[in-house]
This record gives sequence, C-alpha cells and structure tokens, in this order.
Amino acid sequence: MTLARVCLSLMVMLAPALSACQTKDTSAAPRYVSVADGNGKLSAPSGQNKDHQYFIEFRSRYALSYGHSYVVFGRVGEKGEMYSPEVAGLHPASMSAVPYVLGHFVPVPAETGWSDGDLEEQYRSASWRVLVDEAQYKKTVAYIRKLQASSPVWDATIYNCNAFTADIARHMGYKTPAIWLRPQEFMTKLRELNAGANASIAPASASTIR
Repeated sequence: MTLARVCLSLMVMLAPALSACQTKDTSAAPRYVSVADGNGKLSAPSGQNKDHQYFIEFRSRYALSYGHSYVVFGRVGEKGEMYSPEVAGLHPASMSAVPYVLGHFVPVPAETGWSDGDLEEQYRSASWRVLVDEAQYKKTVAYIRKLQASSPVWDATIYNCNAFTADIARHMGYKTPAIWLRPQEFMTKLRELNAGANASIAPASASTIR
C-alpha cells in the first residue's frame, strides 16, 4: 500500500473523531433526574419514592481532550446524595497521553473503572440520573460487570467511551445517539431522546457523596 493510500485510510478512520474535536463544550448542563418504572417508561420524580433507592447516572466530564463519558451507580439518599458510588467507563489503561493518541489509529489496552476527575463536581459537563428499584438496579449492575469484563480495548473511532456508555443505556431499554459526538453532547442527546420533558433538574445535593 502506498503512503498516500495509508494517509487516506487514516483520514477516513479519524473523520468522526476529528469532527468531534472541532466543536467546543458549552457551559455545564443541569443535573437531570428521571424515574424508571421497570417497563421502559420514564417520569420526573415527585418526592422520595421508597421503591427507587438506587440510581444509574449517565455522566460526562471535561478533560484535556474532548471529554469523557461514563456511568456512576449506587444507592441514593432522601436528598439525592450518593452512598458509596461506583464508576464504570471505558478509557485507555494509562495516565500517559501516548495510548490515547495511538487509540485513534489502533485499539489500545483499556480499563473500565474510575478515572481521575469522574466524581469531582467541577469537571461535570452533563448528566442524567435514572432512579430505579432494587430489581432494576441489580439487573443493570450485573450487565455493567459483564460489559467491564468483556471490554479489553479502547478505540476512538470504533469502540470508545460513548459506545461503552451506550451499551448500558440500550440494555436499560433506551435509545442512544451517535458515538462520535463529544461526550457532553452525547450525554445531553441521550437524555433528550429518552426523557425529554419527563426529567427534572436535581438540586446540588444530588452530587454529594457519603
């Protein structure tokens, strides 16, 4: 293969990622909350429901790159505070920028848990929390564990952090936007596709960790 063809192939492969890089994040989006009824229907929360003491939160954060998307999950308190939250998200298995850059050309080894800044409020760019009952929570967490165990690589154009998050959303029965959007835009569109007006803005206490 000639050098020109190699360059052309790389441009085609990177087109989605490069187009995402050309846009900019907006100011942080509000914290939206919905309640799942177990049958795919969503509503805005109206007071504390004792049957929905758990949450799956789809979240994006700012980063030196175009950002990161992931899920936070756990038990929720009466005021929306999180108790012992866990994080699942796909990202290169290194603090170095080298694997991240290489991941735009070839798959690189990945990790599927917490990354620096995931639970720090100042880095949140958008989020959508879905309150679920215990049965829904256990079912979703079991899928997350399975997905974590079967996602060994990160690839910016084929299977990135948005794709990992989208798999979880689809498992819960939700529609998902294109995986090549910037994480903040991906997270906002995910909520709009599924909750729309059936979501309410959560108070600041919803981000408190206990």
